[in-house]
Amino acid sequence: MEFATLNYARRGAVAAVTLNRPDRLNALNEDSIADLRAAAAAIAADASVRAVLLTGSGRAFCSGADLMRGGILEGSAENPGAAVGASLREHFNPMVSAWYDLPVPVIVAVNGIAAGAGASLALAGDLVLAARSAKFLQLFAPKLGLLPDLGGTFHLPRLVGTARAKGLALLGGELSATTAAEWGLIWACVEDAALGVEAELLAQTLAAGPTQAYARIKAVLNVGLPHRLDEQLAIEAEAQAALAGTEDFAEGLRAFRGKRAPQFKGR
Repeated sequence: MEFATLNYARRGAVAAVTLNRPDRLNALNEDSIADLRAAAAAIAADASVRAVLLTGSGRAFCSGADLMRGGILEGSAENPGAAVGASLREHFNPMVSAWYDLPVPVIVAVNGIAAGAGASLALAGDLVLAARSAKFLQLFAPKLGLLPDLGGTFHLPRLVGTARAKGLALLGGELSATTAAEWGLIWACVEDAALGVEAELLAQTLAAGPTQAYARIKAVLNVGLPHRLDEQLAIEAEAQAALAGTEDFAEGLRAFRGKRAPQFKGR
């Protein structure tokens, strides 16, 4: 399969998907969202795929939604709140749900920065490995006046607890791969040079395992959580739509594009 923004390869029973917009730090735009959704659909329909490996090209895993062009703000000039809410409901949320709901194990190799929606995408996987130099950032509130989306508010408290989830979401500081592993946000932190080998070994090991049992394990563990992901995604989209209509978000966007610190007014 060929995609405009992804590299897709088969290595035996493993489907390897690589985000491939390195010049934009693999930021998510409309094309990459469509490609990710199509790739997930193709994987789900192919019984010969027994494990998936997702990573990024270049020096980042994914820097989040592309706020410069072709991203979550497409068509948002007159009503950014409505535009962001629609973009989440119609494009971003179905994509991340498709990845989360894959019946086969999804291994995510975080090779660099995983910020905002990029961190949420990584956490939609089943086993996340990160290079020691990788960082996880929740920049929604401190940089843009928004809240974590693409399942961020779903995954963070379940993985690290409410106190740490609130700290990450409110403060937005860098979380090292080492600390992420210690906190239980990810499966493991490995040396940079070993990331590819370790992730591939894990994927091949799972691809050789009991596929139906893995599918049942995923389904049972996911259903056992208090909220389903689709419920949380709907909550996120409603809240994000409201936040995207605020003056703070407009200021955050101007600051982001102007490469300066935002001056939020709380309105």
